[in-house]
Amino acid sequence: MRILGLDIGNKTIGVAMSDPLGFTAQGVTTIRRRGLKEDIDEIRAICEKYGVELIVSGLPKNMNGTLGPQSKSVMDFCKNVEKLMKLPVKMWDERLTTVAANRAMLEGDLSRAKRKKIVDKMAATYILQGYLDSISN
Repeated sequence: MRILGLDIGNKTIGVAMSDPLGFTAQGVTTIRRRGLKEDIDEIRAICEKYGVELIVSGLPKNMNGTLGPQSKSVMDFCKNVEKLMKLPVKMWDERLTTVAANRAMLEGDLSRAKRKKIVDKMAATYILQGYLDSISN
C-alpha cells in the first residue's frame, strides 16, 4: 500500500511517497499553490500514478500543542481532499519537521537556493517517515 505525505503551506505543498511496503518515505515534488481545484488535481494525478490508498498531512501545531490559524487552513484543505478524492487523510503533528529538514540540508552542505527549492518536499518526507515509523512499531 502506498501512502502519500503532504506538507501543506500557503504557497507550496511538499509531497512525499512511501515505498510499496510502507517502510521508507521519499520526496516526490513540490506543488506551487494555484487554487483549490488545481492543487487537488495535482495531488490526484500523483495518487493515481502511484496507487495511493492513504494520505498523511502534516498538522502545524504551536510548540505548546495548540492549534492556530494555519492548522485550521490545513484541516479545511484536507477535508476537501477527502471529499473530492474519496481517500482517507490522517493528520500528523509536523512540529519541527521544517527545522529538521533544513538542518539535514545544511549538514549536506546545500546552498541556500537549493535548500529553498526542496525544503517543503523534505519536510513532507519527515512527516511521512514519522507516520510510517509509528505504524511499524
